[in-house]
Amino acid sequence: MSDIKDVFVPDLGEDSVEVIEICVSVGDSIDAEDAIVTVESDKASMDIPAPFGGTISEICVAVGDKISEGTLLAKIASADSEGATIAEAPVASEAPAVETVQAEAPSGESIIQVTVPDIGGDENVDVIEVLVAVGDSVEAEDGLITLETDKASMDVPSPEAGVVKAIHAAVGDKVSEGSLVIDLAISTGATESATTTEPAVPTEPAAQPAPTVAATSAAPSTIQVTVPDIGGDENVDVIDVLVAVGDSVDAEDGLITLETDKASMDVPSPEAGVVKAIHASVGDKVSQGSLVIDLEVAGALDVDTPAAPAPAPQASAPAPPATIAQVSPSTVSKAPPVPHHPSAGEIKATGRVHASPSVRRLAREFGVDLTQVTGSGNKGRIVKEDVQSYVKYELSRPKATAAPATGGGEGGLQVIAQPKVDFSKFGEVEELPLTRIQKLSGPNLHRNWVTIPHVTQFDEADITDLEDFRKQQNVVAEKRKLGFKITPLVFMMKAAADALKAYPTFNSSLSADGESLILKKYFHIGIAVDTPNGLVVPVVRDVDQKGIYELSQELMEISIKAREGKLKAADMQGSCFTISSLGGIGGTAFTPIVNAPDVAILGVSKSEIKPKWNGKDFDPRLMLPLSLSYDHRVIDGALAARFTVHLKNALEDLRNILL
Repeated sequence: MSDIKDVFVPDLGEDSVEVIEICVSVGDSIDAEDAIVTVESDKASMDIPAPFGGTISEICVAVGDKISEGTLLAKIASADSEGATIAEAPVASEAPAVETVQAEAPSGESIIQVTVPDIGGDENVDVIEVLVAVGDSVEAEDGLITLETDKASMDVPSPEAGVVKAIHAAVGDKVSEGSLVIDLAISTGATESATTTEPAVPTEPAAQPAPTVAATSAAPSTIQVTVPDIGGDENVDVIDVLVAVGDSVDAEDGLITLETDKASMDVPSPEAGVVKAIHASVGDKVSQGSLVIDLEVAGALDVDTPAAPAPAPQASAPAPPATIAQVSPSTVSKAPPVPHHPSAGEIKATGRVHASPSVRRLAREFGVDLTQVTGSGNKGRIVKEDVQSYVKYELSRPKATAAPATGGGEGGLQVIAQPKVDFSKFGEVEELPLTRIQKLSGPNLHRNWVTIPHVTQFDEADITDLEDFRKQQNVVAEKRKLGFKITPLVFMMKAAADALKAYPTFNSSLSADGESLILKKYFHIGIAVDTPNGLVVPVVRDVDQKGIYELSQELMEISIKAREGKLKAADMQGSCFTISSLGGIGGTAFTPIVNAPDVAILGVSKSEIKPKWNGKDFDPRLMLPLSLSYDHRVIDGALAARFTVHLKNALEDLRNILL
């Protein structure tokens, strides 16, 4: 016989988070680890999974609610008695929760949950290795699991010494910041008392949905929704009315569709509410300020929320979530207006995109993959207009290359598919898989090459004196046993930082809309490092504020970390400019690809002794080839030439950097 158990918000590493999506409906059957809701913090969005399988009996939160650890999420009817301890501990009795922890921890120990720390904003990162097993003893900073992002692999360290009691991640899993990794038994009595007191929190948050009902029905008011700023256009045609009297709408839902000479757009609802009257119809002409609808909205929610502190409102709390959850099945059951397109793939409700359920429903109807849509709402949230614009854009794209193998990229770029060739008919072949870094960096390099108009400026710098000075300093460093060698690259980094100060345009990035430049006031330089698995670009920060010794030490350390695959995501973010040096290999010049969002990259080739005229005769001088690639949308040729000359002068005489 099934029992109804409460599901509470686990430790999320945040004081409070916002519910941005309800992933289930009342009556849904779910398995353990299926998402119940999607929440969003200042750093990331994440799903809160079901701790056990069963049938959703009630949903106790709604989209827009603020929740925290211990808040009642839902009630699940389940026959799984093992889940009872997890579900009931926070509300029924504190004792079972303590017993559950202490059952596996000896006296004087407590269990802490280790989660994925800040990994530079990356989400859904692959777990490529689990480094411990249940029962292992670990020290503080020992690796627990290894993650691999688009840029690097990294270990999640243990925050304290202890014994592994449970592992919640496996190879192949996708994790994000805040995802639970292991349960760790540590030798401390303080955590035990904290664990005992924490379950008392749910009594107040559990009543949160109830005041929502009281506030919604307390003092509704009617507002008039008018046409917003539509770019100065007047007498615009209404081509579609998207709602009817009595319809319930959410904030940002489209009300009517307008069409100008340039584009079509929806007039969004400013708030959630019920449509009471419609003042526009298809064929009408409207302008900014024209009345569209009368919308009945709820009264002040925040004022009424504290008015129901008693646990009693929990009985009525499930009503609003149930209503919200029941809206989805009725609308989803509608036949989609167009067939699902195979190229869109399967659309699954995940936390990878920020969109309301109504927007996700619209995307499913049109077969749109939301991961391909750029959001224009707050914090990059996808609104209905973004989906509609995406569909219209896709319909208007050139159809010259309709085969699935053809590529489509930014700006509607279309290229024909490469010919399929059976190379084995010409001779013996071997198929060697690309490394993971090659698979991930390839699309980025291709994007940068085809979307950035590259120009490369070539020059040579006379580094004869610099090289003599470098060798002298290496002798000094060896005598002082400093533990590092000074390479030519550190002088190039200092020269590049000086040139970036002199020409701020090079130390910028294009804004997302391409309408402005973001000028950076810091000087972080990326250094391309060749590793056995492929090319990575760690970033050395504040180059302008560091000396040659400090840069040499740091460069040696990050190079070692890069080759050992121990770079973190944060180690490869925030560059202003990139240097790619092939001087240790050879070559006279090359065209490096700009590392977006940087706007320039310096390629360095092998130095060579050349005869240079000094006014009387030829002197042998050590010349260093420089290849500066830049984004021609931001930098013109004259500015690039000046930048290269400044860089050249700094390398030829380091005293120029002091001026």
